[in-house]
Amino acid sequence: MKKIVIIIVLAALTVVIGSIGCKKDGAQQKQADKAQYQIAVIPKGTTHVFWKSIHAGAVKAEQELKAEGVDVEIIWKGPLKEDDRESQIRVMEDFITLGVTGIVLAPLDDAALRMPVKDAVNNGIPVVIIDSGLNSDDYTSFVATDNYVGGRKGGERLAEILGGKGQVVMLRYQEGSASTMNREQGFLDVLKEKYPDIEVVSSNQYGGATTESAYMASENLLAPLRKADGTLTIDGIFCPNESTAFAMLRALQDSGLAGKVKYVGFDSSDRLVKGLADGEIHGLVLQDPINMGYLGVKTLVAHLQGKEVEKRIDTGSAVATGENMNEPKMKNLLEPDFKKWLNE
Repeated sequence: MKKIVIIIVLAALTVVIGSIGCKKDGAQQKQADKAQYQIAVIPKGTTHVFWKSIHAGAVKAEQELKAEGVDVEIIWKGPLKEDDRESQIRVMEDFITLGVTGIVLAPLDDAALRMPVKDAVNNGIPVVIIDSGLNSDDYTSFVATDNYVGGRKGGERLAEILGGKGQVVMLRYQEGSASTMNREQGFLDVLKEKYPDIEVVSSNQYGGATTESAYMASENLLAPLRKADGTLTIDGIFCPNESTAFAMLRALQDSGLAGKVKYVGFDSSDRLVKGLADGEIHGLVLQDPINMGYLGVKTLVAHLQGKEVEKRIDTGSAVATGENMNEPKMKNLLEPDFKKWLNE
């Protein structure tokens, strides 16, 4: 009888040990299946062409690194709208919990994202900031356009086509967005420093995160500036990003004013390119978002590999006009080929 009990106990132990072994093997296999470098890329939003181009650049970097034998995986996730700070914070927290190797982040708010970035770094997850700055030094590198310089270029272009004199307005984007705040300040500063005969009659209105809210803000901004004959009392307009630029274009078109007032925007989309070609927009300050996404990922992987990386990397900007928009370099910036990398 004792022998039978011992045999049963031994059999039970064998089953338990085997079960533990299987679970352990499963966990090890799951860990083995995970890429060596699992990089989360978190944009401000996912709808605008600019963010699709950032995504394309990240995928381009992933494919290039894989071709070089680097085991890397890009995970793209962000809020739908560019005013959803809480959603972006939750995405950050989820990736920290997941234990990704690193994060490439375009912070929606230069203050609200400080603690999530700090939490990531405290958990051994380095962060590269792209597009828009953060009021913190916890990041590994900041890869972005020099937005202040971009804003100055917008001001220079508007001043040039106005002959250095006239009245202008600026529709801001939204509070807390460091990239656009820097553009707005650059625009105002260059006019104040170099063009005393240009008066900024309005610079305190905000378009908000969506084209719809920016369209309403554009209408509200233009309404008191209309003369009895329907024309405007101002000579020029500046908008600091894609959504405000397109919303203002729509408002001008709907009022029959497109092309009748000098207008400079920022960033690109199919509709803005058409506006430039049709003479309804007189300048677009362009970034290089594909390069920004690409360098964001490449810089983070280089850091993870123990290489030294620069704390600040400027991805550059240029001004497209009706005269230069068909030049090869400008055409690539106006119409970035993001579909090539995203299989769209």
